[in-house]
Amino acid sequence: MDKTSVMGVLIGILAIGTGMILKGVSIAALLNPAALLIIFAGTAAALLIAFPLNKIKKLPKLFTILFTDQKIMTMPEVIAIFMEWAFIARKEGLLALEPKSDEIDDPFLKQGIKMIVDGQSPDFIQDVLLKDLETMEERHLSNASLFSQAGTYAPTLGVLGAVIGLVAALGNMNDIEALGEAISAAFIATLFGIFSGYVLWHPFANKLKHKSQQEMKVKEIMIEGLLSIQDGTSPKVLEEKLLTYVSASERQQVKEGVNIA
Repeated sequence: MDKTSVMGVLIGILAIGTGMILKGVSIAALLNPAALLIIFAGTAAALLIAFPLNKIKKLPKLFTILFTDQKIMTMPEVIAIFMEWAFIARKEGLLALEPKSDEIDDPFLKQGIKMIVDGQSPDFIQDVLLKDLETMEERHLSNASLFSQAGTYAPTLGVLGAVIGLVAALGNMNDIEALGEAISAAFIATLFGIFSGYVLWHPFANKLKHKSQQEMKVKEIMIEGLLSIQDGTSPKVLEEKLLTYVSASERQQVKEGVNIA
């Protein structure tokens, strides 16, 4: 579970609810079917218009990514693997790495090591892996745009909901009490629109982009490590090269966990 995503949503809801109570507003005011319909159904309709169906179908998977930890290798883990591989390649040759490909779950790394064992040229390997990386980045940014667009639509729909509510309120000018309730209800749509846009959808898009950047960084280390091993770089030199990708605290973890002979 991604604790920050869960905590962020819960704190956002709690903050709005507590703020309403402190301002003397009843939480029951949020139970406004018309406002909920305008904002959430309206946002869904706008997304359906803006994106093809095959993109919309990815939303359940994207929510899973948002609220679960990524099953990707950490940078210290990747560096540790390459230190082992560099030592094996140095002593036994590149062909000795072939069994290692079966031990790797990451398709990107598995593809890279297989190309090395097959004797592909460094330029070819680099071109294939970088193109794969570029395609992955484009796909991730496209997925994040679903939420960023939702974050753009929702606040505007909130204004639309308020306008609809005010039109209804102005049609009932004779009853002052009913007029006040109608105006109050009109702005609930604005509240839902702003809250969903700036507390949910836009932050969700940013979280997806952040997770994508983390994965991209790991993949960049993999490319550097693969090409260095193919080039015959010594384990010690490879270690220093890969450590430039990680923070000072992570460098210490790697140095403590990896023993280069």
